[in-house]
Amino acid sequence: MKHNSKGLSSFVSSWVPRVLSLLVAVLIFAAVRYFNMASRVVSIPLDVSLPSAAHVEPESLVPASIDIVISGDDDLIYLIDPDSISAYADFSDVDNPGIARRAVMLTYAQDVFEDTALTVKADPDVVRILFKDSNA
Repeated sequence: MKHNSKGLSSFVSSWVPRVLSLLVAVLIFAAVRYFNMASRVVSIPLDVSLPSAAHVEPESLVPASIDIVISGDDDLIYLIDPDSISAYADFSDVDNPGIARRAVMLTYAQDVFEDTALTVKADPDVVRILFKDSNA
């Protein structure tokens, strides 16, 4: 003997609209979150460590500054002080002439950026310098 309850049949018949409503709500939340994201580009000084070896020296220009991109909530990105972020590139181990590439390393208080869901990246994230043989 099979008993159909009215509550069970109404729940089963209405699950499709509930699932669709949940999906629409998630999409609206994601769209609002995505469109509220903004980016701020700031130029900061770049500290470049050059090799101490006497037989190689830079032939191309050594960059003195670099752009950083602060991305996140539009209300928060302008509260970040660019002076609290420092950038450096370490070329101290270069001992051969030619083009050397090094990643730009950023140092900042990461807990501030993690708590507010902000991201910081260097643009460009790699610095290239041409070195020549100083004995030639």
